[in-house]
Amino acid sequence: MAKSQYDIEQILDTARGLAERVTECADQIDNDRQFPTELANEFADKGFFRLLRPQSLGGMEIEHPDFLRILEIFAAVDGSAGWCINQNNVFSTNASRFPLAVAKEIYADERAVITNGPPSSSGKAIACDGGYRLSGRWDFSSGIDHATWIAALAPVVQPGEQQDAVFVRESGRVMLIPKKEVNVLDFWPVQGLRGTASFSFELDDVFVPSERSYSPTDTPREKGPLYGIPSTLLFATGFSTVALGIAQASLSSAMDLAVIKIPGRATRLLQEETTTQRLIGEAEAIWHSAKAFLREAATSVWNSATAKEPLTIEQRVKLRLAATHGIRKAAEVVDIAYSLCGSNAILSTNPVQRQFQDIHVVSQHVQGRATHYETAGQFFMGMEPVGNF
Repeated sequence: MAKSQYDIEQILDTARGLAERVTECADQIDNDRQFPTELANEFADKGFFRLLRPQSLGGMEIEHPDFLRILEIFAAVDGSAGWCINQNNVFSTNASRFPLAVAKEIYADERAVITNGPPSSSGKAIACDGGYRLSGRWDFSSGIDHATWIAALAPVVQPGEQQDAVFVRESGRVMLIPKKEVNVLDFWPVQGLRGTASFSFELDDVFVPSERSYSPTDTPREKGPLYGIPSTLLFATGFSTVALGIAQASLSSAMDLAVIKIPGRATRLLQEETTTQRLIGEAEAIWHSAKAFLREAATSVWNSATAKEPLTIEQRVKLRLAATHGIRKAAEVVDIAYSLCGSNAILSTNPVQRQFQDIHVVSQHVQGRATHYETAGQFFMGMEPVGNF
């Protein structure tokens, strides 16, 4: 397939315009725990849920470095918007693994968005004639409010067979179900990333035809560079980019306050305090260092993918490490900004309050888990690395 043709500057300009709309709706997004329908439709109509989808299925299939530039724009104004843009777009790269007829069925709808639930302890697919009987509950399905289809990863068991105590995701199958066929549960009682609409869904003995399923290990049908990168690394890179965007915004919040606030019992502006100056300097160094490492690791992987070279274990591990490090260092930066704001930080009228809540939800995600440092440590010490990379 020929390289995707698109005008990145035009897309970036459109993204900035949409980001302004997000800013205007930020309180509503947070309060309602979802995008307003009109805004979600605008995202879809302007192509922002098909940025990474294959061209053969009506997507833009833009280059991943360009996608990250777009992601930064949304993350800087609202963590939930950045999160959904990454989640829903990266998942669409799996369309290259769907049976072709099903992929065409789903994406015949220009506003199609698929949300997925991570593995569920209660989920199971019982094999039957022509497909599976699917039951269970799946949580954390980001963007479910504006999604049109659901993807549920589940172990496959034979009738009368007991499910294994430990589910290895590579052995399961992902079931694709129209959202109207699942029971959406309003369960997202959180303080951060509230606008992601990461609600739950459940099914009770729902039939899923075999052609509406695929294995996470299926070889991608598409040959573009996007599809030569493991989706877990695409997710990780994007979520780390979102985290760093939130961190950058938090520093701006702190510096905006510093030019007008005189701390209690002080006689000069917050920005004139040497402690403030030092902490801002340290936070900027932390942020730039983490972003540079992420960009270096992501560029190395992208260059190999575009050259159709197999990714080395070192490249995969370094990107895994850089993404996790970016998330955790972003949280450190936000904590500095939050502390600098003093008592103003606890007010919902101060943007740093939401940024603080958002980053500490991001840092609890599996992509930010500290055990990924262990994987890197194993590799650098010449051991066999264990982990998801």
